[in-house]
Amino acid sequence: MSTLRGWIGEKATTFKLWLSLDTDVYQRFHDVIVPTSNGTTQIDHLLISTFGLFVIETKNISGWIFGSKDQKKWTQVLYGKTFSFQNPLLQNYRHTRCLADFLEIEHSLIHSIVFFTGECTFKTPMPPNVLRRRLSSHISDFRLPLLADREIQRIVTAIRTLKADPSLTHRAHMSSLRARHASTSKCPTCGGRLVERIARKGPQSGARFFGCSGYPRCRYIRQA
Repeated sequence: MSTLRGWIGEKATTFKLWLSLDTDVYQRFHDVIVPTSNGTTQIDHLLISTFGLFVIETKNISGWIFGSKDQKKWTQVLYGKTFSFQNPLLQNYRHTRCLADFLEIEHSLIHSIVFFTGECTFKTPMPPNVLRRRLSSHISDFRLPLLADREIQRIVTAIRTLKADPSLTHRAHMSSLRARHASTSKCPTCGGRLVERIARKGPQSGARFFGCSGYPRCRYIRQA
């Protein structure tokens, strides 16, 4: 059911983008699977324009939403029940990093956006790139030219090549995702090296865990 809701949310976002943004300015791609140093990553929506690249992560989640920029997990409260889900900002950070590496461009040329399509209410302050309305307006607010026409065409050609690659399927991506999260040597978030550490504070003091060597930029941890 959650997979179906996610699909509906992504299609709704696709429809809104097609209706609202000038096709002469923004070239659009959806469900882009990008090869990385440790598997693949999947981008819901990608816009390419003079004003940079826009990577949009959609979440079809309803209810009350609690979260902050650096929290590993966010919280959904729906009909009195509490659920947790991965921080979509951290999730999209991996997408943007992997895309920048693949295209060999500066990460600063990519704008990360998280868009909630469900009937939800933010119960904690959210960064300006976490939205539940005005998606097209937010994108249109970026007016500083960042990319020349030749570079845009190079990027568009690279993405079209990805979309045409028969090996980059959803099934292959899911298999890659499972393998990535099972690894004890590479961080599934950023691809960095996992290091075994010992907790020094709190109720888990003395417990061993794996943490990313890229800390504090990447805060991924898992139990040993």
